Amino acid sequence: MSNNLLITGGAGFIGTNFVRYWRKKYPDDHMIILDSLTYAGNKINLQSFFDQDNFDFIEGSICDQNLVNGIFENNKINRVVHFAAESHVDRSIEGPDEFINTNIIGTYTLLKSAYACWRNRGTSNHLFHHVSTDEVYGSLEATGPPFSESSTYKPSSPYSASKAASDHLVRSYHHTYGLKTTTSNCSNNYGAYQFPEKLIPLCLINILNGKPLPIYGDGTQIRDWLHVDDHCRGIELVLQRGAYGETYNIGGDNERKNLDVVTLICKIVNEFFAQSPELRHLFPDSPCAKGADSNLLVTFVKDRLGHDVRYAIDASKIKRELGFSVSISFEKGIRDTVKWYLDNQDWWMSILGRE
Repeated sequence: MSNNLLITGGAGFIGTNFVRYWRKKYPDDHMIILDSLTYAGNKINLQSFFDQDNFDFIEGSICDQNLVNGIFENNKINRVVHFAAESHVDRSIEGPDEFINTNIIGTYTLLKSAYACWRNRGTSNHLFHHVSTDEVYGSLEATGPPFSESSTYKPSSPYSASKAASDHLVRSYHHTYGLKTTTSNCSNNYGAYQFPEKLIPLCLINILNGKPLPIYGDGTQIRDWLHVDDHCRGIELVLQRGAYGETYNIGGDNERKNLDVVTLICKIVNEFFAQSPELRHLFPDSPCAKGADSNLLVTFVKDRLGHDVRYAIDASKIKRELGFSVSISFEKGIRDTVKWYLDNQDWWMSILGRE
């Protein structure tokens, strides 16, 4: 039986990859994408689907109650996959208002519309899935156990605090009103279509342009990295078999120091340049074009405010209960990601041109 999915933030990084993943596996489902196309959203990511009868793109804000109400009422929505969020920690420190508005008020707006619509229709065939982050748990000690679904919330930035609030709102609508909800908290994602401000694409593009690779502090902060395709598979499992009201942590079992991640990117980019003389002509400012090691660009900068030391996800629950497993190794995933950005220069150059 086909579903009518509302996917918020579908033109962003993870949302785009999920839409493309879901479209390939479930072509009969009607997909309605709602995205406000802020700096991190790119309509062109989904352009190949626009001429399909059961695919609709709506530009608008999840905070617009009338718009959201109309989408639910006019499209018989029975599944929500909620990606839309402001997500960059540095931006949340500089200007938290947008994070409070989008991540908290926006989630509340969606929950109100979903509950009103599904209650009025008397439908039991519904699900509101909320996509969140491991950052709601705060920072781990270097040798502490990874975050589990029962870990205490200790958000450290306006971004993570706003996501923590949205998690609680989703759970409250399940426990108070009986809304069928699930939540997933993921570790750091990487892959195609990621906005260039994030660590991996930022470092790659800076190498190509011969610009410094900024490393906060001493670069020993640890993150658990998850390929976005594995994340999409994890969400699929939760949508298909997750228990209502439950939270599932989706992690990559792949803890890496930030400096080690950057070093690996440098190594892979060096190899691509060695194998492709064309890259040396396309990016003459890169040290690789002159046969030098891109690692020379590493520059240590003052650590950011409230920088969490370590994130790590215990994904044993989703493995045990839903059969999740990571399928893409970090080394292969980074190599594939670097290749994607090299093959899709027009995509990120157009984004940088409008910044």
